[in-house]
Amino acid sequence: MPLEPKLKDFPRVRSALKFYQVCAIITGVLLLLLCVEMILKYTPIGLEVEMGGPQGFLALVPDGTVTSINLSTGILIVHGWFYVVYLFSCFQLWTRMRWRLGRFLLLALGGVIPFLSFFVETRTAHEVRGYLAEREAAVVAQPTEAAHQ
Repeated sequence: MPLEPKLKDFPRVRSALKFYQVCAIITGVLLLLLCVEMILKYTPIGLEVEMGGPQGFLALVPDGTVTSINLSTGILIVHGWFYVVYLFSCFQLWTRMRWRLGRFLLLALGGVIPFLSFFVETRTAHEVRGYLAEREAAVVAQPTEAAHQ
């Protein structure tokens, strides 16, 4: 019999799920921005995103010619640090749901493979909500079944 969360932990599971969902969406968006930035910079296009420079508020400038805020590097740094927050949210949900290690690895991959975080987040949220509702319905139905016997 696999381990299951205790009923008293359901509010914590819901809280962890909400935190995970927010982190998954933010991480997914940052990863897509990072992919666009990498394509712009490391292909023959050779451009970086500059913010607040002489070209205007946002501008694409040739690689290595950024004179003000390098938004390309900023995206890299923000995604890297937020991925750590995302991993924490995955770990928090994973431990509260008492899943196996493979599930944690799948959740963690969501912040590395483009678009995966959106699909995994949707599936995970649906599964967790369904599981919690099913367990709560079973607890509510249990006393009435005992009364009828």
